[in-house]
Amino acid sequence: MTRFVTIFLAFVIFSVQAFAVAVDDNPLEDPAKEAVARELMKEIRCLVCQNQSIEDSNADLARDLRQVVRERIALGDTPENVRAYLVDRYGDWVLLEPPVKPQTYLLWASPFLFLLVVVYLVFRRRSTTAGAAPLSAEEEAELEAILAAKEREQ
Repeated sequence: MTRFVTIFLAFVIFSVQAFAVAVDDNPLEDPAKEAVARELMKEIRCLVCQNQSIEDSNADLARDLRQVVRERIALGDTPENVRAYLVDRYGDWVLLEPPVKPQTYLLWASPFLFLLVVVYLVFRRRSTTAGAAPLSAEEEAELEAILAAKEREQ
């Protein structure tokens, strides 16, 4: 029985680490600036994670980007300046919602283009299968022979 209790306690003690949550790094001392930084962090994409903001991510790069955002805000940069700084370094992809500009037109239009292609393919398939060509005289005779043979079997 003591062996079971020992194994159970060891399991509990070692599994507690699985529930550990990354504590956020050094928040800004000014609550107003920290609020601005947190709002901006919601708009910046984690470059490691799939479609997750740096505020929600526990990746090391996301932690580094949070620190960069805080440093820039602490130095007095506006959110627009911080956004521009990150876009200059990482491109428009770092923003969770990229701006609409000539370089991103294809990105914004791609869902509509995909939908148009799907609709085109569906209607094209229907038009080719809807109008079956009539049987030739040879095919008609072959069909009648097959049907006659089928009737004789029954």
